Parts: sequence; structure tokens; C-alpha cells
Amino acid sequence: MNKNILKIRKSLDKLDDQLLGIIKKRTKLVDIVIKNKKFKKDIIDKKRISVILRNISRKSKSRNIDNKITNKIWKSMIRAFIDYEFRKFKKK
Repeated sequence: MNKNILKIRKSLDKLDDQLLGIIKKRTKLVDIVIKNKKFKKDIIDKKRISVILRNISRKSKSRNIDNKITNKIWKSMIRAFIDYEFRKFKKK
């Protein structure tokens, strides 16, 4: 294996660790949101989802980030957190 690739992979691993920290912070905020939702039907907010995706698209373009990457990541993350909310909501 190329030494350059190994170095880059170490940097990617460090970034992944930072992302895990950010996901933990996001999960804590979602936990607070769940406590403020009265009904299961409130979990999926289509307007909010489209606003988030529009904002991410706009911010990606302005920061010169491939919009297809960020769109897929956010759609996946939104789905994962919706699933999380449904699992947590049952336990309320």
C-alpha cells in the first residue's frame, strides 16, 4: 500500500471521529425535539425536510461541494433520524 494513501486514510479516520462527535450532538438535539412532539404523525415534517434539502443544496453550491454527495448524505441522515424518532417515540 502506498504511504501517501495510508497517510490520507489516517486523516479520513480522524475526520470520521469528528463526524461521530457531530452525530452524537445532533442525536441529543433530536432527543429534545422528540420530547416536544406530542403525536407520532408529527415525526415526519415534509416541509421541514424540503427546507433542509434546499438549504444544503444552496450551501453546497456556494461552498463548491458536489451537490449529489451532500444531497445523498442528508437524505440518508434524515431517513436514519426519522427511523430513530419512531423507535424512541414508542418508549415515551
